[in-house]
Order: sequence, then structure tokens, then C-alpha cells
Amino acid sequence: MTPQTILPLITLPLEDPILKFMLIMAIVLGAPLLLNRLKIPYLLGLIIAGAVIGPNGFNLVLRDSSIILSGTAGLLYIMFLSGLEMDMNDFKRNGWRSAVFGLYTFAVPMLFGIVAGHYILGYSLYSSILLAGLFASQTLIAYPIVSRLGITRDRAVTIAVGGTIITDILALMVLTVVVGLATGQADTGFWYRFGASVVACVAAILLLFPIIGRWFFKRCSDNVSQYVFVLVMVFLGAYLAQLAGLEPIIGAFLAGLAMNRLIPGTSPLMNRIEFVGNAIFIPFFLIGVGMLIDYRAFFKSWESIEVSIVMIVMVTAAKYIAACLTQKTFRLSRDQRTLLFGLSSAHVAATLAAVMVGYNVVLGRTPEGEPIRLLNEAVLNGTILMILATCTISTFASQRGAHNIAIKGAQGPGERTTGEHVLIPVSRQEKIAELVGLSIALTKQKYRSLYALNVIDNQSDDPELKKRSQSLLETAVTAAAAA
Repeated sequence: MTPQTILPLITLPLEDPILKFMLIMAIVLGAPLLLNRLKIPYLLGLIIAGAVIGPNGFNLVLRDSSIILSGTAGLLYIMFLSGLEMDMNDFKRNGWRSAVFGLYTFAVPMLFGIVAGHYILGYSLYSSILLAGLFASQTLIAYPIVSRLGITRDRAVTIAVGGTIITDILALMVLTVVVGLATGQADTGFWYRFGASVVACVAAILLLFPIIGRWFFKRCSDNVSQYVFVLVMVFLGAYLAQLAGLEPIIGAFLAGLAMNRLIPGTSPLMNRIEFVGNAIFIPFFLIGVGMLIDYRAFFKSWESIEVSIVMIVMVTAAKYIAACLTQKTFRLSRDQRTLLFGLSSAHVAATLAAVMVGYNVVLGRTPEGEPIRLLNEAVLNGTILMILATCTISTFASQRGAHNIAIKGAQGPGERTTGEHVLIPVSRQEKIAELVGLSIALTKQKYRSLYALNVIDNQSDDPELKKRSQSLLETAVTAAAAA
């Protein structure tokens, strides 16, 4: 599409990086303020905004390499945070529950997908199995909602996060196997290479990353360097997973698990990680997802509409049934079931990867010379529409379930809603920042009260003594605000 000049210095789509960044940040700023009044999850607002300004909307911003880079970082950030914020003790207790949910949310959509592809849409067996893999995979796109409400340690969240990793691994393994079988590359050596690379990747991340992180944090106390080191570990884990034949989001999640015990949930470093992710990386990812949505797919052909309707209905039903089975198995509440369904119903990352791989696999040619693809263009268009629908369902369901759980948790009997109270004695200027950091690290609740105490002699009229005491208290307040 040729650029259109609307002002002497402005053309569409925007090419000036300053204008592009300003527009996107204005959307990130304005979407929550506007949508909170309308009671619409801001995640959905960012996706819709991406569709409006993207190449399939008003063509204000192209989905170029800068958007893709920032969006990829945002997706990896979501998975990393889900592993980093997980309560490891609770994860160990609920690990088998996550495994059961992962099998539920993989097996039920696989069954529905094969039925939909082979018997309703009339696709071949390989294409139907790959379509079922699209149904099974899921993305924790609604996780920031849970994080903002402070219920990341709820049992339903722990089960959903662990189950997502399991079902995504299984779905991507199905993708690898089906493509190998369809193209004739799945020989005996393929299975040995794949299994060995996966085991080596998981072992390297879970065993070596904690050792490297512990060594680095002991020798470096610079705040900026620590944050950059965390980013390096996130992308290193993602790249190792990619080398092993897995989706990079798996490596980012494993990196979060590996660094979990090294970064306390209430530490200054954790605050910086969450702040930059929620302010920059994750919004860029959501806007980038919106740019993929093409409303014109509704009008291209009846086959695209039919395929998209079948995909949306079947995948939503399958994920809801998996959530209901998990609720009955572990006696979860209705709100936990809603949250479980919301977190598991969105399809973005692994789904996009799978559909693009299937679309690019050409099995042959028709007599007219047209390529015969493993997944045709109708499935590609249907997947884009399914992403929009499932992201909408996921954000609304997660918002509803998480909001109810947060309210019930705050109003629970015997619980203190004011948080923990920590008394910090301040007497030496150089030790205040360390004491404040230690106090924040020791508190487990999101909302807490820190009190600074400095003792002086009431009988003394020395103005310098009182001035020094006031300075110490002001330093403590500044350190707490910075943390």
C-alpha cells in the first residue's frame, strides 16, 4: 500500500519512529483510563486498538520488525513472569493437579479438533490432527489481570500456569511429529535427536540458570545491571528452547522457574521487572496481536467463515469442558473454574506458530499448479478470527473470575486487609537503603506498612540532633518509595 501524505511531514503508514512510539504509548496510556469506565478489560482494548491502527485497519502503523521484536519480548515476558511469580512450594503441592489439568485441556480439544477437521470440515487425517493441535495450545494472555489483582498464588492460577506449559509442550510435539510424518522426515534418528535435545534444554535451564544467577547477584549490586542480566537469561532460555525444537515461550517459563527463588516477590528487582513489563513489553505484544486481525477475512469466502465458526465454537466448548472436569476432580469453586477457563481459553503464541508452519508445508501441486498445503488459507484466516474471539472470551472470563476471587479473599474471615507492619530502626545513613530492601523482601503481602524509627533524647535541645533525625527519616521514606 502506497504511503498517503496527510501533512507535509507526516505520511501514512507512519514512518517516523518518534510518531510511531508516541502513538503506541498514547494508546497504552489511554486504553485503561477509557475502558475502566466502560468495564472492559484493558487487555482487550489494546488488542482492538492494534486492529484499528494496524495494516488491516486505518493503516497508521505497520507490523514491522520493531513491533514484532517488542511483541515477541512481551510474550516471553508474560511466560517468564508466570514462572517467576509462582509459589514454588504451592507448585510442588499442586504439580500433579497441573499435570491432570494439562492432560484435560490437551486431550479434550484434541478430540474435538480431530472430529471438527476430519468429519465436519472434511480435511485429511494429518491436517485434522494439526488442526486439533491448534485447539489444544493456549496462551496466558490474561495473566496480567491476575497479577494486577494480586491472586497469582491462588490454586486455580497455579494449576492453570502449570497446565499451560504441559499442554503447549504436547501440542508443539504434535506439530513436530505431524510435520515430520507428512513430509517423510520422521525416521528413527529423528525421535532420538528430538528427545535428547529436549532433555538437554530443560536440564540446562533448570540446573545451570540458578547457579549463574546466584553467582551474578552476589557479585553485582547495580540495579540496572541486575535487570539487564534478567533479560539476558529470559532470552537465553527462549533461544535454548528454540534450538531444542520447542517453542521459545517454554524456555522463558523455565527461566522464570529457575530464577524464582533468587528474586523475591516483594524485592526492588521484582518491582522493576513487573513495571517495565506492564508498561512497555506486554502492551506492545497485545497491540501486535491486534495488528494480525483482518476483519476482511469475513468477506473473502464462505469457507473462511465456516471454518472460523467451527473453530471458535469447538475450541471454546473444549476448553470449558476441560475446566469443568478439573473443577469436579479437585472440587474447585465456580469462580476458580471461571478463572481456569479464562486463563486457558486464549490462543495466540503456539497457535500462530503451528498454523504458520502448517500453512508453509506444501505436500504437492494440483493439476492447475496450485499448492496443496497441510493447512489451507481458510484455516489461516479462521485462526486469526479465532485469536480475536478467544482473546475476548479469555479477558472477560478471567476478569470476572479473578475479581470475585480477589473480593472474597479480601473479605475472608480473620484476614487482615491492611497488610503487614514492619518497624525499621534508622540510625546510620548508609544502612537505611539495605534495611528498607530487607524489610520489603521479608514481607509476603502486596500491601504492607513500613514504619521508620529514630530515637533521640527528649531532654536535648540540640537542633543539629533533631535535624539529623529528620534527615534520617526522610532518607528512609525516599528509599521505600524508590524500592
